[in-house]
Amino acid sequence: MMNLNGKIFVVTGAGSGIGRELTLQLIAKGATVAAADYNEQTLAETKAIILKLAQQNDQKISCHIVDISKQEQVKEMAQDIIKQHGNLDGLINNAGIIQPFCPVEDLSISQMEHVFNVNWWGAIYMIHAFLPTLKTSSQACIINISSMGGYMPFPGQVIYGASKAAIKLMTEGLAVELADTNVNISVVYPGAVQTNISDSINDGEKLAQAAEQDVGLTAERAAQDIIKGIEKQKTRILIGTDSKIIDKLYRLMPVTTARLMSWLMKKFTGVEMPQEK
Repeated sequence: MMNLNGKIFVVTGAGSGIGRELTLQLIAKGATVAAADYNEQTLAETKAIILKLAQQNDQKISCHIVDISKQEQVKEMAQDIIKQHGNLDGLINNAGIIQPFCPVEDLSISQMEHVFNVNWWGAIYMIHAFLPTLKTSSQACIINISSMGGYMPFPGQVIYGASKAAIKLMTEGLAVELADTNVNISVVYPGAVQTNISDSINDGEKLAQAAEQDVGLTAERAAQDIIKGIEKQKTRILIGTDSKIIDKLYRLMPVTTARLMSWLMKKFTGVEMPQEK
């Protein structure tokens, strides 16, 4: 078990959604959080919520504006965090974006690169910057957020899924490399969660309408389940009933399950995908 009281975490994407909830709940458990996000306004809102809950929480959060797809910015942030907090016990690579809902051929190369720069390289830059410090902790962890799209194909989200599949395999490999160290590695597979990740794509309005229909877990509940997984030092954390069911279905019926996902995505987003011939 990992006792979070007194631990120091870095959380990316802390300005909203799951990242904000992770920040709130970690602090509620006695941890200190270096909250990172590219959006200064939403990050300030996260801090304001924490201070409203308890004024003494001012010492429990530090805010860091960063574009994790830029390695130099990540390096500078890492130096600031280590200088400010002295040490580090946990890194949660939560920040991520999705692609427009469309076939790969309709995406530009720059759109594909942007997805990988944030989802893949962002996590790599963070791990590379903080791993040496994490190794000096008596008990540390790295939590990488993948996706259901990281273990099975989702038509219309192929590039996003590929970036999350890369996160999955990297996490599993890193767990083997660090097996004899004090650093526990976990990969998280969230199912449908009501967040604003859709703001990063052109189809955001359609996804927002789906969220209004209460599709998926709340960000609060998703964060609760992730934190439980961290405390139990699980290596694989499935979030939501849909993630757990689809994980089992895909192992048994990969083609049928992929077709089911295509139908569901049309239902909830209104985006028509080509039918398999």
